[in-house]
Amino acid sequence: MNVPSAKIVFSDIDKKEILKKMDEILTSGYLTLGKYVKDFENKFAEYIGLKYAVGVSSGTSSIEIILRSLKIKDSSVVVPTNTFAATAFAVDHSKNKIIFADCAYDFNLDPDSLNEVITKDTKALILVHIGGNISNNIEEIKEKCEDNKIILIEDAAHAHGSSFKGIKAGAFGYASSFSFYPTKVITSGEGGMILTDDKKLYEKACQFRDQGKESFFSNKIVEMGYNWRMSEIHAVIGIEHLKCLDSFIEDRRRIAEIYNRRLKEIKNVQVLELKEVMKSNYYKYIAVLKKGIDRVSLKKELKKKFNVSLSGEVYDVPLHLQPIFKKVCKTKKGDFPVSEDLCSRQICLPNFATMTNEQANYVIDSLKELLKQY
Repeated sequence: MNVPSAKIVFSDIDKKEILKKMDEILTSGYLTLGKYVKDFENKFAEYIGLKYAVGVSSGTSSIEIILRSLKIKDSSVVVPTNTFAATAFAVDHSKNKIIFADCAYDFNLDPDSLNEVITKDTKALILVHIGGNISNNIEEIKEKCEDNKIILIEDAAHAHGSSFKGIKAGAFGYASSFSFYPTKVITSGEGGMILTDDKKLYEKACQFRDQGKESFFSNKIVEMGYNWRMSEIHAVIGIEHLKCLDSFIEDRRRIAEIYNRRLKEIKNVQVLELKEVMKSNYYKYIAVLKKGIDRVSLKKELKKKFNVSLSGEVYDVPLHLQPIFKKVCKTKKGDFPVSEDLCSRQICLPNFATMTNEQANYVIDSLKELLKQY
């Protein structure tokens, strides 16, 4: 049996509808920031439960646009160290100072670490929903931000459709960022989205994404913007995939239930403890290996002997140990011990919408057989 790490799914109906709309777009010549971008924005804002959405070129640009729109230049912004580099890049590119914080054992930001790194010039926190899992401590983190007048920004690049006590990821903070990169639960090919209930931030973000122009049809430059626009073609892909989001999540949860049950058979692998009120989209199914197991060898052997490919980690090296951030942020090994531990021992099991129960059981059987040597 062959089990890939991930799979991008478009049904024949999806493809037919996308091609039909692409033909319309190419015929019209209206290729960017048109009616389909607006439709995608409106539909996604309604799905998350917020008033405004701004379609942009990527999840990376969406975070930078939020920070630029807030006008918090030369301030410190807290970022969990176990995230993708783009989260921290956005802080630096918006001319703010990156402040790393450690994670808890649910892989999300540790509130105690947040207490340790907050200073009087801390203006924002970018909270990352790792693997599609909203923090067990989301309410405490939100309260700390409010008490310290820190703006809470959600990096929900992994978390389309995840929720905590019925509130969807992206609706906890002042603004949120989503990614529609091909590996995500839903995709637009390339693209991102900013969500907020604040009209002023919405208007400012619209200006920043389009070269800082006062409006789409104006040549009056009012901000130091950039070309962060979303094309009509990317938008129609996103619209069709958004229709599938709930069914994709249902399928991913079905596979996760098999993993949750069967991983109890393997003593050398720990399942994440997630609160019942948190409903994950399982963008990543994260498990933690016992100390001493060589993850690199394990992944190679799984592929070689069983044709099972594991997904990429979230993340294999925390940012404070990446060469560029060690240089820029003056960080070193030992600064954030929980992240260093979890990043070195985690694995992400395959999970995608069309994955079968047989494939999921085969993954566990293969992992169980391989781990006997440990």
